[in-house]
Amino acid sequence: MDKMLMSKNGPAIAGAVLGVIGALLVKFGNPGNMGFCVACFTRDIAGAFGLHRASVVQYLRPEIAGFIIGAFASALAFSEYKPRGGSSPMIRFALGFFAMTGALVFLGCPWRAYLRLAGGDLNAVAGIAGLVCGIAVGVWFLYGGFSLGASRPTPKAAGFVMPLFAAAILAFLFAKPLLGPEGTGPIFFSEKGPGAAHAPALISLSAGLVVGWLAQRTRFCTIGALRDLIMVRDTHLFKGIAAFIIAAFAANLALGQFKPGFENQPVAHTMQLWNFLGMALSGLAFTLAGGCPGRMLIMSGEGDSDAGSFVLGMLVGAAFAHNFSFASSGAGIGAHGAAASIIGIVFCLIVGFAFKNKMA
Repeated sequence: MDKMLMSKNGPAIAGAVLGVIGALLVKFGNPGNMGFCVACFTRDIAGAFGLHRASVVQYLRPEIAGFIIGAFASALAFSEYKPRGGSSPMIRFALGFFAMTGALVFLGCPWRAYLRLAGGDLNAVAGIAGLVCGIAVGVWFLYGGFSLGASRPTPKAAGFVMPLFAAAILAFLFAKPLLGPEGTGPIFFSEKGPGAAHAPALISLSAGLVVGWLAQRTRFCTIGALRDLIMVRDTHLFKGIAAFIIAAFAANLALGQFKPGFENQPVAHTMQLWNFLGMALSGLAFTLAGGCPGRMLIMSGEGDSDAGSFVLGMLVGAAFAHNFSFASSGAGIGAHGAAASIIGIVFCLIVGFAFKNKMA
């Protein structure tokens, strides 16, 4: 089995499995077209920890913990646990912040963009087009020698931070401790809205563990797939995206979850310019950082503290997005979502030019 996962068809195998699992998680209770969404799920975790108070998006999503722990277990099992860091961690944190900003303007990460398309949400087309454009700009910087610098080996214990964070998420989810005043909190759970829609915790955790393992073994990455296709016409990783969409589409059809159209799509809006620009921002930030948000979670499980910095940037970005009205809703973009997107694009362009010839 591992030979198959590490073969040229590995990403396609992983993509097909992820697509089916994504559709099944919706059937089991996750929000529509949101079997997986690293951005949305990270936002929900930020809310559950009280980093924002948008009461409809607060839940400790076990899928995120599963991604990290599954990748950690896989890396240990195959001697690929190699703690490393020191490659511009603060810049990566900021890129994670703005990647989340763009994703919450669009309402989804790249994984969810493809799941939305596979579920019939045609608003995803503008988002995917923006994602491709953002990646293309990032590739232009890569052609010019862009680099955030090389990482260095770190002590073994340094790589435990993100797996321990994942374990803490699960501990709080299942224990629900009451540590606050008068027997309240500190964890918040939505009683309505997307945060209240979730598959049973053990099913979600099992799905996350499987995905974490598969993605670690196959190097599944939706950003790397398009980057490699644009840069060197390499379709190895792109097969994973194709299989992901096809499998999710087929599973949605079989489950009666395919509902084509623009209007009344779950957790989506029809402001196409900002669907495009939000994902263009995310695509550029992801490319400069070196991978999609799912890949960043996987790498953090392997011991990459730079990827962990990016993930924590996303967590803080999610909090800011809701506290400062960057995030969109089904009614459209937030009050300050347009300004935040433009600021994020400008920031990413500055980083691109500042580091363009750093290592060339």
